[in-house]
Amino acid sequence: MRCPLLYRFRVIDKLPEKPSAAATRGTVVHAVLERLFDAPAAERTAPRARAMVPGEWERLLAAKPELAELFQEEDGAPAPDRLAEWLTGAQTLVEQWFSLEDPTRLEPAERELFVETELESGLRLRGIIDRIDIAPTGDVRIVDYKTGKAPAPQYAGEALFQMKFYALVVWRLRGVIPRRLQLVYLGSGDVLTYDPEERDLRAVERKVLALWEAIRLATETGAFVPRQTRLCGWCDHQAHCPEFGGTPPTYPLAVIPSQN
Repeated sequence: MRCPLLYRFRVIDKLPEKPSAAATRGTVVHAVLERLFDAPAAERTAPRARAMVPGEWERLLAAKPELAELFQEEDGAPAPDRLAEWLTGAQTLVEQWFSLEDPTRLEPAERELFVETELESGLRLRGIIDRIDIAPTGDVRIVDYKTGKAPAPQYAGEALFQMKFYALVVWRLRGVIPRRLQLVYLGSGDVLTYDPEERDLRAVERKVLALWEAIRLATETGAFVPRQTRLCGWCDHQAHCPEFGGTPPTYPLAVIPSQN
């Protein structure tokens, strides 16, 4: 966990979070890249993908009307210039993809695939994989789109852990270790790849089990400790975080007294 206390706020306390323009843009871009493959290969062009952005935004807005507040003035009036700039930003990210991959030569086996498996310990793992490609040889490639920039090398391990997690789930589900894991960073135009081995996935499984045990113990005791990271500045819960002088809400679950 990047921050145990943030996990508590989101999963246990279920504190609300404001919609984010960046996260919403990511949702729209992902939808475009998924649905573009509905078109025949020759029609998967950058202009077509760019033209899909406003429609995907309208589709998302219909499902989540509260997102309209992202592009409103303080008095609630629409801010069309802000929306237009945001849509242009999403279109730029979509166009960037065409410099990194050629969708006319790709036929994904799966898109936006929900995967779930249960480990021998009983722990259930689940996630959503952006794209799975299967080569004629049977080799499996897991692809994940990121609308941000590629991390510095010292932070790449965190991003790869997510991909190894997906690989672990696929391995446990299908009995096949993915040949390649691929992160596509649209914000910086980078592609990060990793070819996992069985020992990698077993190590991930051990780490996942250790994380779950830590979560279980913290849930029983209420001891979710804040951990400062470079992302704290974007956190919606600073008012409740001791690192920023705040006080967490009353813990909503029964606490098991420590045996020490």
